[in-house]
Amino acid sequence: MMLDEQTRRQFCARTCRMASLAALGGVAAALEGCGGGSPTSPGDGGAALPIVTGQVPGSTITVAIAGTALATNGTLALVRTTGGDVLVARTGADTFVALSANCTHQRCEITSYSDQTFVCPCHGSRFDANGRVVQGPATASLPVFQTQLAGDVLTITP
Repeated sequence: MMLDEQTRRQFCARTCRMASLAALGGVAAALEGCGGGSPTSPGDGGAALPIVTGQVPGSTITVAIAGTALATNGTLALVRTTGGDVLVARTGADTFVALSANCTHQRCEITSYSDQTFVCPCHGSRFDANGRVVQGPATASLPVFQTQLAGDVLTITP
């Protein structure tokens, strides 16, 4: 009789543990389905953007591009400043596109890229070098800022 009681207890304990694990697994799956999973890493859609330092004199951002990731045509970078970060794509010898670094889906900072697209590390939204949505969940383009190149200094006006 004692053996039967202990077997029932073990059975009940195991059943409760399994039910708890199944419930936790269901919550994790639901979060993953909502995009609440882990951030994008280089293995699943993006590599870290090169970081270039910018200055904020007044209401503009200035970036000395010589010797940085933006020195070459066709490159993408994250410009870090004390006033906020900006995505920059060098689209030609003298042309640049500057974009808000905040994803339009849930305002996560975009820090990755893949195949010449900016990749949001939170939910995987992708934007082309002009800020247009290539892949959701974002539905709105990234805000675009004015740029002007004078010598080796890029000026961005948010």
